[in-house]
Amino acid sequence: MDPKTRNAVALAVIAVLVALSFWAFLPLDKKITQGLDIKGGLSVILTAKPTGGEVLTEAGMDRAETILTERVNALGVSEATVQRQGQNSFLVQIPGVKDSKQALKALGSTGQLLFVDARSIDASIQLEYGVVLPKGSYEASGVVLSGSTVKTAGVTVDDGNRPAVSLEFDQNGTKAWADFTTKNIGQYVVILLDDQVQSVARIQDAITDGRTLISGTFTPEEAKRLAAVLQAGALPFALEFSESRVVGPTLGQDSLAKGLVAGLIGLALVGLYMIAYYRGLGVVSALSLAIYGVLMLGTLAVLSSFGAFSVTLPGIAGLILTIGVAADTSILIFERFKEEVSLGKVYRSAAKSGVRHAIATSVDADIVTLVSAIALYIFAIGPVRGFAFTLILGIVLDLVVALLFTGPVVRLLAEGWVPKVPGLFGMKGGEQRG
Repeated sequence: MDPKTRNAVALAVIAVLVALSFWAFLPLDKKITQGLDIKGGLSVILTAKPTGGEVLTEAGMDRAETILTERVNALGVSEATVQRQGQNSFLVQIPGVKDSKQALKALGSTGQLLFVDARSIDASIQLEYGVVLPKGSYEASGVVLSGSTVKTAGVTVDDGNRPAVSLEFDQNGTKAWADFTTKNIGQYVVILLDDQVQSVARIQDAITDGRTLISGTFTPEEAKRLAAVLQAGALPFALEFSESRVVGPTLGQDSLAKGLVAGLIGLALVGLYMIAYYRGLGVVSALSLAIYGVLMLGTLAVLSSFGAFSVTLPGIAGLILTIGVAADTSILIFERFKEEVSLGKVYRSAAKSGVRHAIATSVDADIVTLVSAIALYIFAIGPVRGFAFTLILGIVLDLVVALLFTGPVVRLLAEGWVPKVPGLFGMKGGEQRG
């Protein structure tokens, strides 16, 4: 394939990528997922606190992370994350959560579920939803079964189309529940979660298949919370709230708007400077930056569609920083091109060798930044990883634009327009170069 054809193919490829990127990210506010600090939501740090001789083990932390993840997912929100922080803490971020109190309750509960015969509870206590029973207020013999026998739990509706929780017990639970319900039709059973009354149910029939419906005055959020705790089971140790923070969506959207405006202003100023300094080549640089921006948004939109990216304010800072990285590559190409020309090479030869050496130099420089960004992404926690990720992505896309657009355009211009009007491209006039 001759050089002209290679350059044309490269430009055709970049044109297709740009078109696909526009299709991927428009409309922008719906295609790129927003993180907690922009969309608003709940950010919590939970610290493990073993009690009563318990030992904090890696296996226990892994189980706690799994349980927290299941509880968060069961709340019905998207883009929620659970991350280890240090040796004994978890960072939980839940964008867009509507009821922060219920979410906190679901996250922190140890999940000790008991089905207790109402006749074994102190008769002076009014059994209604939300009441916390004092210690010693019910007999141990009155416990029918515990949450450890719960096999699955989920949100459903009862016959009155009200929110309810469906339960399925394991083999041991099925047998115990069948024995109790068969002998106690018409009696009441109290469902306790951490000694708090969740429901007081009257046994209507014998339940022998292990499938039970917990219904009552649940709101949809309460049903989700209860199902989340029951499904995940009990935590291996207590978790304390070291920090909890609710981010308002109004503040986040305002910060997003300011961040985007700052990015656009930065992009425009860099483009104008390049045009003023490099003239015609500066126009090429401005187009390179525009293409770079489109490819970046398209890539982020694709990653968002797979749940692999959420834009955060640190991430936007990373995007703005990569504008300078992209501009540096154009500067290296232009300066090496001019240097090759000043050494006496014809424009065509100068462009060919200049682009090749400039991109090689850019790769060497980018490797240092890339290694630092990868290390930051691996070891950082929370939104800081967004900064590292966008920086990594920016370096990669910068090289793609250099190889498929900036380099080919400079080579094509060196064969046509630059020899005819060298002054327009910042070259010395009066020289006849082919």
